[in-house]
Amino acid sequence: MPKRFVSIILTFILGLATSFWIVACQSETPTTQTTASPMATATTAAVADELRLGVLLPATGDLASIGAPMVKGIDLLVSTVNECGGVLGKPIVEFKEDDRTQPQAGAEAITKLIQVDKVGAVVGSFASGVSTAAVAVAVPNKVVMISPGSTSPVFTERAKKGDFEGYWYRTAPPDTYQAAALANLAFKKGFRKVSTVVINNDYGVGFEKVFVAAFKKLGGTIINEANPTRYDPKATTFDAEARGAFGGKPDAVAAVLYPETGAPLIKAAYELGLTKDVTILLTDGVQTEDFPKAIGKTPDGNLILAGALGTVPGADGKSLETFSKNFKEKTNESVGAFVPHSYDAAALVAIAAESAKSATGEAIKSKIRDVANPPGQEVADVCEALKLVKAGTEIDFQGASGNVDLDEFGDVKGSYDVWTVEPDGKIKVIDKVSA
Repeated sequence: MPKRFVSIILTFILGLATSFWIVACQSETPTTQTTASPMATATTAAVADELRLGVLLPATGDLASIGAPMVKGIDLLVSTVNECGGVLGKPIVEFKEDDRTQPQAGAEAITKLIQVDKVGAVVGSFASGVSTAAVAVAVPNKVVMISPGSTSPVFTERAKKGDFEGYWYRTAPPDTYQAAALANLAFKKGFRKVSTVVINNDYGVGFEKVFVAAFKKLGGTIINEANPTRYDPKATTFDAEARGAFGGKPDAVAAVLYPETGAPLIKAAYELGLTKDVTILLTDGVQTEDFPKAIGKTPDGNLILAGALGTVPGADGKSLETFSKNFKEKTNESVGAFVPHSYDAAALVAIAAESAKSATGEAIKSKIRDVANPPGQEVADVCEALKLVKAGTEIDFQGASGNVDLDEFGDVKGSYDVWTVEPDGKIKVIDKVSA
């Protein structure tokens, strides 16, 4: 075979192999990168004359026990609004996706909500790490995200830099407030030497930094400040983390955890004999009755976690009583953590779309703070709010979780409940604490 012909064949084979390699590499590109392209933005516009509402919350994974009731709160809002005429003269169309408490899954799910379902807004997510991944898709596609539970201070910092272009909001207050509230609670209880253990993500580390600064300002000492204990949620053993947090004989341990991974860590500390005379301080992420059960009992039958204290964004809105009654009737369940915040997030989207006379993300963004904040006629009933804005009346919506006043960075201040784990494993709210 002539050398020139061999050279041509080799060149063709090399080119073909290179093409396959490029295609293979492109298939590994994260969804968040591909959807951020101008082409994706141009082809995924939301429907203007119909509110298509996305729900991105954990039905499975580490936070499923908290996420499932939150979805029911949104379902209640949708059914309530649809029964009183819907938005823009049409029923709200709800699209639900499970983010599995995983950032990559959340990015993929919101991409589907935007590109396939053509939503104008998404209520979600809950885990701050998942919301970080999802908002990277939402913003370039001009879709509003309003989280009922992502509380990392990182979102405020990024909003101040202009990263979100006004497409990010949340009805749960950031941990800049909750961490300070937990520090106040710890000092109020007489604890002066405290250590910390947190999940190693935006939520945990952001909370830890604010808690440490607030507790020290009050006059307390963080005994593991020089070597903070941050655990990997993918780890299979937690003995080292248990020793790091509990080994210095603290008065209390501020533990910022997720349920599935936090339970074995606390259990490891107990089995190492490190929890005696130590009060465990918890946060919103584990305010579930399944969490104490997962940690287990002592040999005499008492719950290991009995007596633990925690904080959680509370609800004190003008419509809370009515909402709680309706939720109980619809689901046969009591209102749990973040459920009112979920209802309010969906309510604000619906009212903003009606006020803007359009259900696109850009339209919702243009009106959401107007309907959430003063001035305007205070109104707590969502159907009445829709009626008023449709008539052109300025309103100040009062939610079930609180007044839902949104600042320029998308944050609310909120209030905090103090809860404890009772000997029978029940979660009981015993007090309130401020930041």
